[in-house]
Amino acid sequence: MGMFTGKKGLILGVFNEQSIAWAIARIVLDEGGLCGFTHFPDRPDDPRQKNKGRLVKLTEGNPGAKFLAPMNVQSDADIAAVMEQAGRELGTIDFMLHSIAFAPPDDLRRDTVETSREGFKTAMEISAYSLIAVANAARNIYSDKASILTLTYFGGERAVPRYNVMGVCKAALDSIVKYLAYDLGPRGVRVNAVSAGPLRTVSGKGAGVDDMLFLYEAMAPLQRNITHEEVGRAGAFLLSDAAGGITGEILHVDAGYNIMGSPGRMLEKYKDVFVKQPQTV
Repeated sequence: MGMFTGKKGLILGVFNEQSIAWAIARIVLDEGGLCGFTHFPDRPDDPRQKNKGRLVKLTEGNPGAKFLAPMNVQSDADIAAVMEQAGRELGTIDFMLHSIAFAPPDDLRRDTVETSREGFKTAMEISAYSLIAVANAARNIYSDKASILTLTYFGGERAVPRYNVMGVCKAALDSIVKYLAYDLGPRGVRVNAVSAGPLRTVSGKGAGVDDMLFLYEAMAPLQRNITHEEVGRAGAFLLSDAAGGITGEILHVDAGYNIMGSPGRMLEKYKDVFVKQPQTV
């Protein structure tokens, strides 16, 4: 009997096999969970249907994948349609994973001070408000002890070069987690977030993940980077009944990087670079 045997839920926003959401979803499926998946809608005139195709490739033949559905979180009608389908095919849901974020590339590449008004509104609506939208739309289908999980990053807590406007969005998302945990608490619904260290994902490429991998390995207490599997297990834990007493939390899965107040062992290794040596006369 698996950790998710008899459990049903929604996985919102898997992009491809490198997605953190897929690392979590794969464990949920392996542990007996039944899942409905969403993807960003493809254009009707696009014969390739790439967004749907990637998800089909990942879930095809897996008995736990009950349905795939397009969903644009900027559309209340799309969100409502997914929740209606979830209610029809799954009944109540025990978990919901929110893995949805976007900023216009031009705005993401700019310094935060240069973010456009429209770019900010788009990034905030998709990356932060969407959690409120889907959490509210699912209120009629939650089970008594349902769990909601979203994905955040340390750039919402501290300034991280190149993360720019997305860091502002993650700061908002972190706050939303806490307020939704309060609002939905009386229903027994828990709301948490996983803050993963850098991984090679599509979104990670835009934030300079290769540079971050070097930094985390040098500074983190564990002296290494994390793996997709480690984040997957942590996320699955928070979605499961094993985390029944946890809500409103941000769980850092980053080899301890977030606790550091100095470069730590990195300073020892690169002391000649960081510390100017006194000159002798």
